[in-house]
Amino acid sequence: MQHRFDDPERWAKEFDDPARDAWQLPARVIDALRLQSGQAVADIGAGTGYFSSKLAKSAAAPTVYAVDIEPTMVAYLTSRAAKEGLKNLLAVQAGPDGPNLPAPVDTVLIVDTFHHIPGRVAYFTRLRRSIKPGGQLVIVDFRKDAPSGPPVEFRFTPDQITSELNQAGFTLAGQQDFLPRQHLLIYRETIR
Repeated sequence: MQHRFDDPERWAKEFDDPARDAWQLPARVIDALRLQSGQAVADIGAGTGYFSSKLAKSAAAPTVYAVDIEPTMVAYLTSRAAKEGLKNLLAVQAGPDGPNLPAPVDTVLIVDTFHHIPGRVAYFTRLRRSIKPGGQLVIVDFRKDAPSGPPVEFRFTPDQITSELNQAGFTLAGQQDFLPRQHLLIYRETIR
């Protein structure tokens, strides 16, 4: 699904709307990541930084790479980190084929973005190089029956997501069902 998100101020009204917390449950999602102090996290498709800022402020205070493909979003994220004094939040300009992470991370978090990534099997195969040994890939994306989100044809079942990620060298390691509108799927690199 190709879609432009090049007006951060407009999208911030939706992405950072406090009402989102009621169904997105960001504190519970962050708890599910089981982050430790000293770790690094990539928030791919960070948008205006809804999760990135919360990750940076979390108790583990990880290094957070807020990754987005839109240059205007990257500028917005840089400005937001400065305004909020988040020295551990670094905005990263993604390319069409990868996140361009400056260093490997312990966790990759992809929220509501899976359906926007073209050539997912190839993308996630390359992404494995950016995840530290023992690290995790966490996908949070809309259920088919969610009352909001992308058009239904751009929503995937856990089996569909897992099938693509298996092809990219990942194995489903866990699933949490506390989100009312989304799946939360945890993957690890397949041992070969």
